[in-house]
Amino acid sequence: MSTGLKSLIECGTRLWLDSIDPVLVEENRRRGATGATSNPIIVADLIKTGRFDAEIQSLLKQGLSDEQVAWRVTDQLVSRAEAVFAPVHTQTHGDDGYVSFELDPLLEDATCPLSLSERAAQYVALGKQWAAGHANRMIKVPATPAGLACLEELAAAGITLNVTLIFSLRQYQAARDAVWRGALRRSDPRSLKSVYSIFVSRIDVYTATHVKALSPAAQGQVGIVNAQRIWQENHQWWGQHRLPRKQEIVFASTGTKDPALPPDKYVSALAGSDIQTNPPATNAAVEQLGLVYARRVDQPPALATQSEIDQQVDFARMEEVLMDEGLRKFADPQKALIALIASKRASMAG
Repeated sequence: MSTGLKSLIECGTRLWLDSIDPVLVEENRRRGATGATSNPIIVADLIKTGRFDAEIQSLLKQGLSDEQVAWRVTDQLVSRAEAVFAPVHTQTHGDDGYVSFELDPLLEDATCPLSLSERAAQYVALGKQWAAGHANRMIKVPATPAGLACLEELAAAGITLNVTLIFSLRQYQAARDAVWRGALRRSDPRSLKSVYSIFVSRIDVYTATHVKALSPAAQGQVGIVNAQRIWQENHQWWGQHRLPRKQEIVFASTGTKDPALPPDKYVSALAGSDIQTNPPATNAAVEQLGLVYARRVDQPPALATQSEIDQQVDFARMEEVLMDEGLRKFADPQKALIALIASKRASMAG
């Protein structure tokens, strides 16, 4: 009987790695992972190891700015991961084997001087730029007003999309509808591949702070209920279109924030369908636990628990608070990455 990650995959979950560390990509590919995601924090952590100093020094010698170097390093690391998953992309006829590339988070910074329409236009331009020549690269766009406003154009242009920072059904529906409108403008809408990244554990962190009246049975279950409901609607809505490629939910933020909780809490609760993009530590914990996983993504908590959640949780307010926090976590790491390149420049000059 299979256990750990193999068991998780066998019950229907596609496993993606929340990292583009070349060593971890190879390791997790051997364990069955079929894709990966990236973000500025991941890139910065890799640069801090010093393993990529030679590449950085070469880019600096080309006279590139700190920001240009940050993007070139990101592009190189994502491209290396793409090469590892390219066979999966080929074998699945474009249904899997992707690596996500996050567009410029500074477009969502509070100090960004651009209007909403200007930011949306910039997202479209950057999406086309970074997708060009990459068969198994997903362009990652946040479900912000500007991000949602760019999705139709990117989908119409044939870009493979990962819509991220989704906390609510409203965001998901707006993203899905925009992507489908864009797909209908293609010469062949059936070529569409899109995924929708639902953040899970951050919701339970929110309710622990802002909805303390929840009973012990309901507290810690809101992120799971929310993700399961969005998954259910996504499954039903796309099912009517019968596309050759799956338009899937990515269960993101699956690492538990409370060390007292089982590290596989969300892995287990959302097992059996679509994609989990797990941090390396979560995958390692799942392997170490050696448990057998079964499909649970379509098995929500008791109706009484769901009813309590619906009565106690203001989902619109939750989205507002989490998006505000998410945008800070979105833009600040990109600033830190650029500052890190600047410090590398100074140390290498010395």
